[in-house]
Amino acid sequence: MATTCEFVEADNAEAIITRIEHKSRKIESLLKQSKPVEALKTALEGSPPNTRDERCKSANWIVVHRALMAIKDVDGMFSSLDPEYYDILMKYLYRGLSTGDRPTCDQCLRIHEKLTERAGLGCILRSLADTINTV
Repeated sequence: MATTCEFVEADNAEAIITRIEHKSRKIESLLKQSKPVEALKTALEGSPPNTRDERCKSANWIVVHRALMAIKDVDGMFSSLDPEYYDILMKYLYRGLSTGDRPTCDQCLRIHEKLTERAGLGCILRSLADTINTV
């Protein structure tokens, strides 16, 4: 029986990876059209993947990271990013900070500062306290 459950989870993971690949193509298209905020919204939609499979989480992080790094006007981003995205964005900012990669950390800190100003400390607390929906 355990083998069947693992197989179902593996099938689910493959379906999630396929959706992430589709999302990645859409994001690249948006970035080529100079629409980085739309790309970020697309990256954050359906995130985090509803799985414990680290391949899915890593694949989704790559997509979110690509969109995050394309943001040049952080203030402008917040003028068109809906508050519903704030908590999940905060989770991905912490994931980015955990990489230790200098350009990624610099970008995540710039966005974190503005996000905290806009969303408040509750956004940070919700992101850190939510141990179920990990990114």
